[in-house]
Amino acid sequence: MAGIYIHIPFCKQACYYCDFHFSTSLKKKDELIDALIHEIELRHDILKNQTVETIYFGGGTPSLLSNAELQKIIDTVYQKFHVCEHLEITLEANPDDLSVERIKTLSESKINRLSIGIQSFFDHDLKRMNRAHDANEAKICLEEATKYFNNITIDLIYGIPEMSLEKWNQNLQKAFNFGINHISSYALTVEPKTALDTLIAKGAYPPIDEDLALQHFNHLVEQTQKEGFVHYEISNFGKPHFFSKHNTSYWHGKSYLGIGPSAHSFYNNQRSWNVSNNTKYIKSIMKNELPSSTENLTKEDAFNEYVMTGLRTIWGVSLQKVTAEFGGDFLQHLKQSAKKYIHQELLYIEDDTLRTTQKGKFLCDGIASELFYL
Repeated sequence: MAGIYIHIPFCKQACYYCDFHFSTSLKKKDELIDALIHEIELRHDILKNQTVETIYFGGGTPSLLSNAELQKIIDTVYQKFHVCEHLEITLEANPDDLSVERIKTLSESKINRLSIGIQSFFDHDLKRMNRAHDANEAKICLEEATKYFNNITIDLIYGIPEMSLEKWNQNLQKAFNFGINHISSYALTVEPKTALDTLIAKGAYPPIDEDLALQHFNHLVEQTQKEGFVHYEISNFGKPHFFSKHNTSYWHGKSYLGIGPSAHSFYNNQRSWNVSNNTKYIKSIMKNELPSSTENLTKEDAFNEYVMTGLRTIWGVSLQKVTAEFGGDFLQHLKQSAKKYIHQELLYIEDDTLRTTQKGKFLCDGIASELFYL
């Protein structure tokens, strides 16, 4: 089984915290769509002998594309790849793009999962992040979307400076009240060269408080558990049968093909990534040239990726798999490196599997890097 990720690099405006590749100009939208379709055609043999089980439209803001434009891309995937009968097709969307009519027509398409960028149900937070929608649009959007889609995930951001625990709790309760079956929640982080980085440096935005973020995270874990969600990946909470099939395939090391500028792919132990420039991407594709760089993963790279993704999920790092796929030296290294974190009650071993404790979850990326085989 494999997945296809399609990057739509357009946004109405730039969120202060975002470091993904996007453009606020839609001048090249038609050319870009043609290039996406042509890249799918050029790379149709990449996943040969594999069945595609997910398509994920990410960005950027994919909901800026019309239903007809999205359908044209989906049809090309169906024509060029072998797809499973019950394909999960996710569309990332912002509330301001999801009118009542748009939601209804999307529900009549092959798209069967919406990922809605709510981020917060409070106008003050949305303005401070420079989001294009307001709190009322978020509420109206979810009221309508839940009438037509059962499989909906929303994004929520925690650790926003000056956000009280009570306010964060209200965000969660609003999400629960809509009957949402999946939540992706991330701490507000300051990525280099983003607008948020600049604002904080100038003193125009409060600095990030990691203690506040940890408090919010622990409350998030506690409240989602009470509502029947499974904390199956560090930033993802889903009710049974509503885990993201597409993202789960990443964490399980399955093959995936990335289409569009800046999109990444993984197959045959190779990782590749497209150029993060719309103009260069379009020109290259239209000359039948793939604008991508490729690297072969070493045994160490593959081990390190497995440790990183495994510790972020409920499936953990199988010691048996480490032995079978990487060998005894890697297993010995992992056990030895993990000792101090087990002693600190940040990691534990159960059923021959290394996992993070509740205390260790918030720190798992840093812990994983200390377990890498270098």
